Amino acid sequence: MNATEKTLILAALKQKTVTFPDQTHVRALGQGTWRMGEESEKHEAEIEALRVGLDSGMELIDTAEMYGEGASEELIRDAIAGRREEVFLVSKVYPHHAGGEALKQACSNTLERLGTDYLDLYLLHWRGDIPLKETVEGLEALKQEGKIRRWGVSNFDVSDMKELLALPGGDQCAVNQVLYHLGSRGIEYELLPLLREHGIPVMAYCPLAEGGSLRDQLLNHPTVEELAETHGVEPAQILLAWAIREGDVIAIPKAGQAHHVEANGRAALLNLTEEELAALDQAFPAPTKKEPLDIV
Repeated sequence: MNATEKTLILAALKQKTVTFPDQTHVRALGQGTWRMGEESEKHEAEIEALRVGLDSGMELIDTAEMYGEGASEELIRDAIAGRREEVFLVSKVYPHHAGGEALKQACSNTLERLGTDYLDLYLLHWRGDIPLKETVEGLEALKQEGKIRRWGVSNFDVSDMKELLALPGGDQCAVNQVLYHLGSRGIEYELLPLLREHGIPVMAYCPLAEGGSLRDQLLNHPTVEELAETHGVEPAQILLAWAIREGDVIAIPKAGQAHHVEANGRAALLNLTEEELAALDQAFPAPTKKEPLDIV
């Protein structure tokens, strides 16, 4: 990627932002790190990829204590050394750590592995046995202590979100991170409208179907390929441009190599027309009824 293209992508991303309930703005394309940091021979390439992403304006980096049992967080620490203020840093806590002293310790361990004294966003990775009330209280306490700036959830379906929002402090939820891509649109029927009603954005993991069996079917679909050819881009960039089309979804594709990160960034330069979006709707119809939440 040359300097001119990098400048164009950065400018485009500054225009494509998503707003959290507290009016914080973050760019609509971030970086996922699932399965990164687990193989030592990939360490330098993965660090380079994350830094290239930051250079291109993809400020949000998402991780979890589950990813490599902390290895991903340690990789990010190395990648963002000296650049912490440029990063919107997100991590996730195991459900069995999501309450009481276990939550405090899990957060402290995450901060230590990341080499920082605060998280921009801390998520409950999925529902567990610990009552949501206890989790919310613990997350709010971490926020009061300055260890996290805001908190949210992941893999929450409609009933989970309704239960959360009914709790004292539940309305402080900043985001719901769920699987969402062109081949998995189930959230559009009921969950996405509920989140929009409450001003809660979606963070889309696996927006390129990285963790599922549909990846090849999506990237090789004739409609996606035709649009990619029309725009002079790769099919993956069509999928990312589609994911962030509405302005309230943050896509966090995982890319362990710099050239893949650069390719992801080019999606910010795309603006799909109504006709093009209609063609994708025809190829991959929106849901007409409630569907189970897809989880990888």
